[in-house]
Parts: sequence; C-alpha cells; structure tokens
Amino acid sequence: MHDLQGFIAALRVGGVMIYPLLLLAVVALIVILEKAFVFVRRTHLPGALLEVLETYGFAWDDLEQRVARLDPRNYFGRFFRVILDNRTKPAWWVESRAAEEATLIEQALGRWLWILETIVTAAPLLGLLGTITGMIRAFHLFGTEGLVDPRGVTGGVAEALIATATGLAIAIVTLIGYNALSEKVKHLTSELELRVAQLMNLLVRLQPVKERLP
Repeated sequence: MHDLQGFIAALRVGGVMIYPLLLLAVVALIVILEKAFVFVRRTHLPGALLEVLETYGFAWDDLEQRVARLDPRNYFGRFFRVILDNRTKPAWWVESRAAEEATLIEQALGRWLWILETIVTAAPLLGLLGTITGMIRAFHLFGTEGLVDPRGVTGGVAEALIATATGLAIAIVTLIGYNALSEKVKHLTSELELRVAQLMNLLVRLQPVKERLP
C-alpha cells in the first residue's frame, strides 16, 4: 500500500507531461489486451482439425464437420469455410479466394498495431519534453543574485527525471507487446499459407485436369 502511494506521489512530481504519458499507457494496455484476447480466442487451430488435414485418407466431409464445430468468429474457421464453399470450382479460383481471405485475416489481426508503434515513438519524446520543462523550471529559480529556492531546483530536476523514466518505461513495455503481437501475426500468416498449399495439393489431386486450368 505504501509502495503504491509512493509511486503515485512520484508521478505527481513528474509535472504536466505525466498525464499524456499515462493516457498513452492506458491506450497501449487496451490495444495489447484486446489483441491478446483475439489471438487466444479466435486463432486456435484444434488438433482434431489438424489431424484431418494431415491424414493420408483425406475426406472433405470430415474437414467440413470439424470446421462446423469451430466458433464462427474463429479465423481458421473462416479461412477453411472459403475453401470448402468453393472446392467444386477450379483450383486456381479456390486458391485465389483463399489468398484473399488470408489477406483479410492478416489485416484484421494487424489492425490497431500502428497505435502501439506510434506510442513506442511518442512516449520517449513526451518524456524528453517533460525533461526540458522540468529543467527550465529549475533554471528559472536562478536569479541575478544566485539561487533563490534550492527546494524548487530539486523539484524541477525530479520532474525532469520522472518524466523521462516514465516515457522510457511506457515505450519499452509497448515495444515488447508490439513485437510479440507482430510475431503472432507473422506466424498465423505463415500457417495460413501452409494450409493453402496443403489443401490446394489435395484439391488438384482430386479434381479432373480440365477443371485445374484457368
């Protein structure tokens, strides 16, 4: 409890720049938690579905049954549904629709990540601005006859240091979250590309030759 009160008191010393920095921290936290929730709940690929895809005696009906059990908001379910709904069409058409859906999924998962990237840059700059204003405040206390208020100088230096530390801390945490989420998007994109290639091989093998040609 005392540590929390001390932390809040220290932030108050940081001056006016602390408020926009705290706003950036809240925004970053919201984006990171929202994206983490989406990845946990909507990008899960069940082992039972993978088993069907990697079975030698592949059957479209088995895949359709497994996909139907997925949450309608699951991105893999959306992706496989596009292929299942178009599998009677030529393979080039199916591949094109699957690629489009994979692009839409990648865009949906990457939405709002630009906010984190912006915060990574903006937070240290705001901290630096707080440093400058704190030092200006400290220097203003030097009059023509020397130091007017020693305590005020200490407060100005403290404001400068706290603003800088807060900005850097927010930027570091946000950068870690941004990199982790970006890697998740890349991994999912690679997984979708792998499944496209896998299902296209099966589709080409099962379709007549004349249906494979554009």
